[in-house]
Amino acid sequence: MKMRGARILVPGATGRIGAALVTRLHTLGARPALAGRDADRLAQIAASCAGAPARTFDAWDLDACARTVDWAASELGGLDGVVVCVGVAAFGPASEISDAVAEHLAAVNALAPMAFLRAAAPRLDAGGVLAAVTGVVAEAAPARMADYAAAKAALAAWLTAVRREQRRRGVSVLEINLPHMDTDFADRAVQGEPPGLAPGLPVEEAVQAVVTALSDGARLIRPGTITPLEVVR
Repeated sequence: MKMRGARILVPGATGRIGAALVTRLHTLGARPALAGRDADRLAQIAASCAGAPARTFDAWDLDACARTVDWAASELGGLDGVVVCVGVAAFGPASEISDAVAEHLAAVNALAPMAFLRAAAPRLDAGGVLAAVTGVVAEAAPARMADYAAAKAALAAWLTAVRREQRRRGVSVLEINLPHMDTDFADRAVQGEPPGLAPGLPVEEAVQAVVTALSDGARLIRPGTITPLEVVR
């Protein structure tokens, strides 16, 4: 994907990673459309990106996710990519997580990204990109994060299957498997307190990896052994 002129929807644009990504895309000459829950924050970020189109949505409303894709395609005159940055965590033993919280985690972390990308896939031509943030919890499955990790693992498996489906169309499917980042994400958990965590990776590291992956049609971003993040093609 060539960044200049690329029409990219970023759901979760009011979070630390989403906001930084939108700003970088705009700087590179892309045409981002912003979607998020915080209307005031959304307006501020859109204004900093030369009045980029912006729309509010709630991730638990799957129909709203699909409608947001339609809106973005209309605003931008089509779509070249979608990068879903939504997510929410919960902490505590699985036996103490209520069914309502578990359902919320599944909706926001798995079903909402799927709804965005499912609606976008038919709109993309060869060279387009479908992308979503998962996380190392999808593989590590740490204690006291069972439902959160399970939702992210479901999204990771879905992305793998869709990648195989989209290969013949020339559409890339990117999994953004991030480690702990320097954001307030864990502090906004819907239940429980996060464990003691070492300092997270700077957001700029993730944004640079995402831009590189979008440009190269990569399939995976993951923690690296030589560099903090590795882009796998």
